[in-house]
This record gives sequence, C-alpha cells and structure tokens, in this order.
Amino acid sequence: QVQLVESGGGLVQAGGSLRLSCAASGGIFSFNTMGWYRQAPGKQRELVATIARGTSTNYADSVKGRFTISRDNAKNTVYLQMNSLKPEDTAVYYCNLVPSVRDYWGQGTQVTVSS
Repeated sequence: QVQLVESGGGLVQAGGSLRLSCAASGGIFSFNTMGWYRQAPGKQRELVATIARGTSTNYADSVKGRFTISRDNAKNTVYLQMNSLKPEDTAVYYCNLVPSVRDYWGQGTQVTVSS
C-alpha cells in the first residue's frame, strides 16, 4: 500500500527557514520523479519543485533560488529546504509523484509564514 507522509511544517517569520520531509512507502520511490506541491487558501494546488531519480531538479519561478529539493533513495525520503520564506509561501505542502497520482495524496504539512 502506497503511503506518503509529510512533516516539518510550522510557523516561521518572513526570512526564516524550514525543512520539510516526505517519507514514502509502498515501493514507489526509487524509480520515480518526486515532487513537492503546495496549496494556498483559495488557490489551486501547484507544483513547486521536482527531483528525478538521480539529481536532476526543477523549480517553479516563485521559489527558484530559495528552495532546494533533495532525496535519499536509501531512506525513501524526499526533502524540501525552504530559505528566505515569504508570507506568500504560506500553504499546505504535499509530496507526490510527478505527474501526481490522485490516490497518493497525503495529509500534507502546513507552512505559515508571518510578516
């Protein structure tokens, strides 16, 4: 059974940092491109960062230069280091495959950035 569990969110002041983690189970991790998505109140879910099986990464323009995605294939975990956080980064953050699979969405982790 596939399960994605996000953690590491919280409340932080603008300019601060957080590191999110996503633990994957069910055999989906090692051979797939993984991504971090976010959904702000009243907005559609958006893809913010992706990492392929190796080290190839891509970022949305809104987070480029501030966020870094990484993965540990041995631990079936993907990370999102978020620096220089802005109030507009406030959202629930999720991980999933890229492209996403509807049945794999987890609960997400809330990130709130105060000004």
